[in-house]
Amino acid sequence: MSKETETNNSHRQGRRGSGFGPPGMGMPVQKAKDFKGTLKRLAGYLKPYKFQLLAVLATAIISTIFAIVSPKIMGKATTRLFEGLMMKMRGVPGAEIDFDYIGHIILILIGLYVLSAAFSYLMQYMMAGVAQKTVYNLRKEVEEKLNRLPLKYFDSRTHGEILSRAVNDVDNISNTLQQSMTQLITSVVTIIGVIIMMLSISPLMTLIVIVTLPLSVVAIANIAKKSQKHFMGQQKSLGTLNGHVEEMYTGHKISKVFGYERKSLEKFEEMNEELYQSAWKAQFISGLIMPIMMFINNIGYVLVSAVGGILVMKKAIEIGDIQAFIQYTRQFSQPVAQTAQIANIIQSTIASAERVFEILDETEEVPEAASPRSISDVEGDVSFNHVSFGYKENEILIEDMNIHVRSGQKVAIVGPTGAGKTTLINLLMRFYDVNSGEILIDGVNIASMKRSDLRSLFGMVLQDTWLFNSTIRENIAYGRERASETEIVAAAKAANADHFIRTLPDGYDTILNEEASNISQGQKQLLTIARAVLADPAILILDEATSSVDTRTEVHIQKAMDRLMEDRTSFVIAHRLSTIRDADMILVMDHGKVIEQGTHVELLEKGSFYADLYNSQFTGKSKNVG
Repeated sequence: MSKETETNNSHRQGRRGSGFGPPGMGMPVQKAKDFKGTLKRLAGYLKPYKFQLLAVLATAIISTIFAIVSPKIMGKATTRLFEGLMMKMRGVPGAEIDFDYIGHIILILIGLYVLSAAFSYLMQYMMAGVAQKTVYNLRKEVEEKLNRLPLKYFDSRTHGEILSRAVNDVDNISNTLQQSMTQLITSVVTIIGVIIMMLSISPLMTLIVIVTLPLSVVAIANIAKKSQKHFMGQQKSLGTLNGHVEEMYTGHKISKVFGYERKSLEKFEEMNEELYQSAWKAQFISGLIMPIMMFINNIGYVLVSAVGGILVMKKAIEIGDIQAFIQYTRQFSQPVAQTAQIANIIQSTIASAERVFEILDETEEVPEAASPRSISDVEGDVSFNHVSFGYKENEILIEDMNIHVRSGQKVAIVGPTGAGKTTLINLLMRFYDVNSGEILIDGVNIASMKRSDLRSLFGMVLQDTWLFNSTIRENIAYGRERASETEIVAAAKAANADHFIRTLPDGYDTILNEEASNISQGQKQLLTIARAVLADPAILILDEATSSVDTRTEVHIQKAMDRLMEDRTSFVIAHRLSTIRDADMILVMDHGKVIEQGTHVELLEKGSFYADLYNSQFTGKSKNVG
């Protein structure tokens, strides 16, 4: 596929989505290459919120402390209840259960749990603010970076890949900051606090619980290691499947026309089977974590109960302490499991952050000139002086190109597919910078101008229509900011579009769908011409817009384009050579070089490449003009 065809394809794919899977689903395709460096860089985004994070930490500690001390206080109520029952059973005179004490304890517990929940809510509230502000800044940075990246970055990557990094990976970071960070804080505080409380009850029983901990860690680590490769396969298969589904839905008409449904379904089944195999293995293996944890914990419970019973009999501890200790054992095992899972999530998040930072570290467009020049009264003289260019440094496509176009001239660019026609336009618009030489507009080097100022000089009507999911009025008004209703209607009339717009049910308020398929191809082109009329550019670029419409519509479009080109410098990429016979200059390109230059009559008289190209369109022996 030629480079210019790839560029055109990228324009056609501009509005495609990034996929259908939920953000952050599964594991990333690869681990972070530089875990520490990426983690440090990500932490830098949290630095402006250090006081809020300290407040989050404080509320987490307070909430957890209230939750931790509760079992020991409850144990006192259990002990008092047990003692009262035992004395009554022994027939001690005046023995009774101290319900007042127990009621007092219950009120204290209710207060502690309410305070714990309140501080937990406050923690989540503050962390939500920190997480969303951090991700907002990161998204903003990515958005601004994408606007500064050169066209070659987007040409060399799929739109799905770029959107996946800008949307899914950023969402993955957001979810981790919002949920996993608070879970990690509370888990660590809980583990430390529970160990302290268990030690205060019985160092011996605490030792038993801690001895079972390495078994849990080893079990979780082994399971996580085995599930990792399946999660990686799941995410890879999901990305492949998303790409296929997206491609088939956006091109469903073409797949039906060429009878590709069966092959598409077979391909889908194959990809879906791969995703199924990876997904069920990943989910099944990772699902073993909790049962194994519960098994190991139950062994701990048995040992704690046995040793605790012996200690009670020896009056080393009270009966309520065993109940409190068992609760602490349960509280201890849950944050340990959570910490292990969060470690896996953080690994995934750092990999996502690394992918986002790769975008932020991409080489940007050549910086704007320190003292940019501008053109006040544009005449439209264009010159290419000794221009050389290649998409790759070692593969020069255009070499020593020299073109001089006078103001108001209509210049047609013709040649076979891959000749470099679109490349020439990309250089003129400064989507790419030349390797050497210079391009001048009215004697001003475009490299010395701001890109926005340069591109404001041009109006474009392309073979692929650029319309948006909005009203017809807004699509036309895209040509000029703050255009009035009168100006919009006048532009539509000049483009022969006003009549068909008024026949639509909602007229200028008709909303175009995402692919603008609710109007015809010819109507789309008339709207893009109306947009160019409204923009009133000094220089026009026309990628012949009549190749996919009927003869009658072509006449209307051609008239609108001729009206638009009056007294303007125009560059026309020609596919039908019969439409550019009246051009002031025809540039014949092949393999990145202008091999012939002149008027239609002059080039036919030469009887060379252009004459062969022109005659081939009428003899049926096409030279693949595109």
